[in-house]
Amino acid sequence: MLLLLLQYDHHANEKSSCVKYPSFFDEVPKISLYDPLAELLGATEQGILQYGYFDAVGLAGHSCPTVASAYWATYKALSALYPDSTPVRGDIRVELRRDSASGVTGVIANVVSMLTGAMSDSGFKGIGGRFDRRERLFFAVDMQGEIRYTRLDTNQAVEVAFNLQRVPASPRLTGLLASCLSNTASQTETTEFRQLWQERVRCILLDHGNDPAVFSVTQI
Repeated sequence: MLLLLLQYDHHANEKSSCVKYPSFFDEVPKISLYDPLAELLGATEQGILQYGYFDAVGLAGHSCPTVASAYWATYKALSALYPDSTPVRGDIRVELRRDSASGVTGVIANVVSMLTGAMSDSGFKGIGGRFDRRERLFFAVDMQGEIRYTRLDTNQAVEVAFNLQRVPASPRLTGLLASCLSNTASQTETTEFRQLWQERVRCILLDHGNDPAVFSVTQI
């Protein structure tokens, strides 16, 4: 499991009490990383950053199976690559099997980039020859899994594959979504749709997060 570290400023990390979200978000394990740039610039004590599923939701602007799979794939990969130490943000190369314009690849890449610090040519150029985050994120790479994560200090790599079809959605979702999109859903139907949608996300993360038929991690 990832090494969990306490945040040093409790007040600075409290979420606004006016933000309400499904309670299961807080049950999803968080990801703690060491970021040397954050330490240099005094962003956090000892450069420790911690991300939760709510952070991924905030970045994407929504909670869905895609956002959940990107967050959890990264959690699983970092757990495998750093079994006894804290992952180093910015020192991880990320490769995706699909090209950036294919399907939901862009959403996945944004979440993974936030968590790992890996970016393409548009990323942070560094300071004084250090902390360069460019050329860490690549697309359309031939592999068996969906995402490959590589530690740049050891060249150890893992590939994560995920099969979300193993976690079926409620048969009512399709019809409820159509009604919501056409503005014909009642308030009761809208509430039911939202609950069923997030229930599938919850099942993916909490009920099937360690199910190898849904998320598999392979050492490369």
